Amino acid sequence: LLQFIRSLPDRSAGIVYALSRKSVEQTATFLAGQGIDAVPYHAGLPSETRMAHQSRFLREDGVVVVATIAFGMGIDKPDVRFVAHVDLPKSVEGYYQETGRAGRDGEPSVAWMAYGLGDVVQQRRMIQQGGGDRTLQMRQNQHLDAMLALCETVSCRRQNLLGYFGQQSGPCGNCDTCLEPPKTWDGLVASQKLMSTIVRLDRERGQSFGAGHLIDILRGKENERVRRFGHDKLATYGIGEDLSDQDWRSVIRQLLASGLLAPQGEYNTLGVTPASAGVLRGETAVLLRQDVIGRKVRSSVRKTSAADTLAEGDRELFESLREWRAGQAREQGVPAYIVFGDATLRALAEHRPTTLGALDDISGIGQKKRDAYGEQVLEVIAAG
Repeated sequence: LLQFIRSLPDRSAGIVYALSRKSVEQTATFLAGQGIDAVPYHAGLPSETRMAHQSRFLREDGVVVVATIAFGMGIDKPDVRFVAHVDLPKSVEGYYQETGRAGRDGEPSVAWMAYGLGDVVQQRRMIQQGGGDRTLQMRQNQHLDAMLALCETVSCRRQNLLGYFGQQSGPCGNCDTCLEPPKTWDGLVASQKLMSTIVRLDRERGQSFGAGHLIDILRGKENERVRRFGHDKLATYGIGEDLSDQDWRSVIRQLLASGLLAPQGEYNTLGVTPASAGVLRGETAVLLRQDVIGRKVRSSVRKTSAADTLAEGDRELFESLREWRAGQAREQGVPAYIVFGDATLRALAEHRPTTLGALDDISGIGQKKRDAYGEQVLEVIAAG
């Protein structure tokens, strides 16, 4: 997350969504400790704190709000440059609504998300233990399946997203899977090794375990827990040494996402499903995508942000105009975009008008704003 935020232009405003209050607090504290102007927002905070943080986000440049999913409802801030998720959203609808809070001013913005095996297991378990009837659980699982399909797709994410809502489109050429098509591999044998281990533990010993212990068995780890249960005597012990711990976690996550494995009980142990039989018999193909953890973050926004498209001298003037705008916003107690949007500041820096009449040619400046700010703007331009 820190690497991603630092890849964006300086003072980029953004929202980081997390599912729990604890995660919100921890993430905000971490980012603030790394020099990011980050503040938390969740229902457990005093109302005056929430109001203060929301006000800062609306009125100041470069503030990052780390929040639970309720934040953003009714928030009118068009210059949000990114929306990040550090927990897997529960549905495509929720994800679409939350990411839609970025880039409402028409400037380039980024949606970024990190998710892992723990997210999938946790949400499956929450659905199972949620107390709803079978119809509700089925609907919740369908929402989660669609979200996981968007996460694990090897094709264009925009096509997948719009397809979910019944709209057809071509590849966008702008999402991560379009810019760097993911590599895939045949995961049938790996899946069979994992499922065979699960089945043997269940049938021969009446045991079930979570992902970590299953990976230790497959990779032939010699630790106390494996020896205590005698799992170093299993026929599948050590047959998965060709894959790393991270590779195996990726396999398990994708099998959970596709319904070929399922979490069981309150301890998040793993079990096979009816669909697993086809894999064990070799009749069901298992195509998996390679994980991208550790790959350098690529972002097209840095190349196309409001300031970075300007020449060096114009960029300095743009920053001077932003500072002036921030002062006006503080003085009036209004969000910065109410004074002028970034696109207007960029046009001013690029064209450098010298008269009030010339301001009429700048998009975003009507007579009212020209009368209110015209002289001040010309002074900033002249000083630059």
